[in-house]
Amino acid sequence: MALKLSLKPGEKFVLNGAVVQNGDRRGVLILQNRASVLREKDIMQAEEVTTPARRIYFPIMMMYLDESSASKFYDELALRLSEFMAAIKNPEILSECVAASRHVLAREYYKALMSARKIVEYEERVLNAASGVQGSDSAG
Repeated sequence: MALKLSLKPGEKFVLNGAVVQNGDRRGVLILQNRASVLREKDIMQAEEVTTPARRIYFPIMMMYLDESSASKFYDELALRLSEFMAAIKNPEILSECVAASRHVLAREYYKALMSARKIVEYEERVLNAASGVQGSDSAG
């Protein structure tokens, strides 16, 4: 099954570990075989790993980008997932944590990454809501 990537001018992505950048016009790539591809917006740099959910996302991303080194990241992921799950009560997010774990065990790293993305988005919503509540308290 082919993967079609529509790229914005200058958009970067990672293809099997290589950083590739589109030229100055929109472009389309069609990958005919299996490859590890991540768009720039889904790539997390090590210095961005600053929250519990991001500590889950990052090792999964590394497993996806370098499957041959996945075992190096597994223990970190297992620790971070168990810490996060112990602190979270939201059943939907707990289910995403379990799904991410199952996908990793099945070596379905892209699917695990999509579950981890939902966990990060949840954490960002909660943090934004908490900071919004603080802001309204101090204003009034």
